[in-house]
Formats: sequence, structure tokens, C-alpha cells
Amino acid sequence: MRNVLLIEDDADISELIAYNLQKAGFKTHAAENANDGLIILDEVACDIILLDLMLPGLKGMDFLNIIRSRKNSANIPVIIISAKTAENDIISGLNAGADDYLPKPFSMEMLITKINTILRRGSSITGRQSNIIEYKGIKVDDANHKVYAAGNEIKLTHKEYELLRLFLLNPDTIFSRDMLLNSIWGYDSQSYTRTVDAHIASLRKKLMQCGDLIKSVSKTGYGLA
Repeated sequence: MRNVLLIEDDADISELIAYNLQKAGFKTHAAENANDGLIILDEVACDIILLDLMLPGLKGMDFLNIIRSRKNSANIPVIIISAKTAENDIISGLNAGADDYLPKPFSMEMLITKINTILRRGSSITGRQSNIIEYKGIKVDDANHKVYAAGNEIKLTHKEYELLRLFLLNPDTIFSRDMLLNSIWGYDSQSYTRTVDAHIASLRKKLMQCGDLIKSVSKTGYGLA
């Protein structure tokens, strides 16, 4: 059974999400604030985190920054669930290391679909045979889910890792935003193409000088230089 950490201060929403996750076969570990969420992470091997942003005490964005800086939680997928629906809020959340952003209100079916999509894609990566992928100073250790740029290990989110891996395995291919959205996120909607742009920008920054290898093709998409 997969473990889901749910950090949500609204008791009614938390109870509703936990109930539907249980019906879908997940075990929910609920926290009403981010500090309790950090304690749960130290005690439970969580497969994915559902994170509200407007929390009492430690805010959701601060929580996200903390877990991305810790070795034991850096690669845990995070879906932000928030009533903050402005485009800049969504982009900020994705740039901070979230794998997806689900504005409130949302359907339980959509939430569970997103969770399953992220976990399914993560399992397909970790279940493959050991392999090292290298390209012009970038190295991906697929077996251990580690990434190196110019000899330095870097920490990527789940989606950033998948984007980089896709580019490295297809160095001569330019992917449109819609293709990346469908391949990496598992859904197809032009409304979410800024999600792709935000993740690409974050990935380039983390790769440092190697980030210039990911090129933008005007009105087309992204690929390796």
C-alpha cells in the first residue's frame, strides 16, 4: 500500500481527501501543519506528498524548500493543493520543486488520477535495468536516480528528472510543450503548458552551465543542443 502524506489545515477537506484515498487503495498520513508533516516524514517512508500552501505556522512553500534540501526527501513527488490560483502562484510552486499543482476546488477523481500518474511513472523509472546515460557533461545514474552536471551531483524533482531523462534518451528530437505535457505529466491541455516552461527553467538553472544544452525552439518546444 502506498503512503500519502497529506498536509492540509482544513479538517473537512483533509477528511474528504483521506476518505477517497483510502477507497483508492492508499494509506494517508494527515498533518494539519507543516511542522507535523516534517515529523511524519522522519517516521514514515512516504511515496508522495499533498501540500497546501496557506498553513498555520510554517508555510507550505517553506516546507517545500526544506524537504527539497534534505537527502531523504529531496525526490519525493509533491502535488500542491491550494486555493491560490493565480498564474504566478502556480509558477512559483513549480519552480520551488513541486511536481504538479492542483488548484482548489478540484475533483477527487482528478487528484487520484494525478497521484497515480506520478507514481506510475516513478515506478517505471526505478524498475528498469541499471543504466548510465551521459551527454556532454551530464550524467544520469538511472538505477540510483542520481544526476551529475559537470561532475557535481544535483538534486532534481521527480518531473525535472523525467524531463532530463527524456531529452538525454532522444538527443536529436525537439519536443513540443504538448508532447512533453502528455509524456511527462500524463494529460493533454494547452492550459498547462506554462507548467512545462516552469520546469524547464528550473531544470536549466540546476544544471548550471550544462543547462545551456537544453535549447528552446521558437513556437515549437525544447530539445538538446
